[in-house]
Amino acid sequence: MPKRKLTQAEMPVADHAFYGLVWAGTVLTERVDRALGKAHDLPVSWFEVMLWLASNPEPVPASVLGNSTMLSRSQVSRVIDALQARGLVTRTPSTRDARSVEVALTPEGHRLFAEADDTRRASLAPVFTDLLDQEDLEALSSVWRKLKAAKEGQG
Repeated sequence: MPKRKLTQAEMPVADHAFYGLVWAGTVLTERVDRALGKAHDLPVSWFEVMLWLASNPEPVPASVLGNSTMLSRSQVSRVIDALQARGLVTRTPSTRDARSVEVALTPEGHRLFAEADDTRRASLAPVFTDLLDQEDLEALSSVWRKLKAAKEGQG
């Protein structure tokens, strides 16, 4: 005889919290991906790499992008190739490590990133930022920092 599914009220709070994070991440990422694709022909994975580049005043070693994003190193490499083909990033040999390359946004990359970031914020507002108050956002940020610190502590 099949077991019935647990209702939300019967689910342990840790399970509900975990599945809530998974659900929210999936739904919000899909929403942003659709908006960025439609408005800018820009997959969310490309946007993530551009976000890291835009937040750094200096070129970023490709290896740092692989460690900083939610993408694998091979995915980062493919994204950088695609961004470079569109004229959105440049690759230059590292001045600190001859075996490495550094990546930076081009002026066109900065322009597109700014437009795409506005699109991202607008797509999230009705389903995320407009629904949460400052206390909610700070609580989510605190949870994210704790989870990230624990992952980084594992090596």
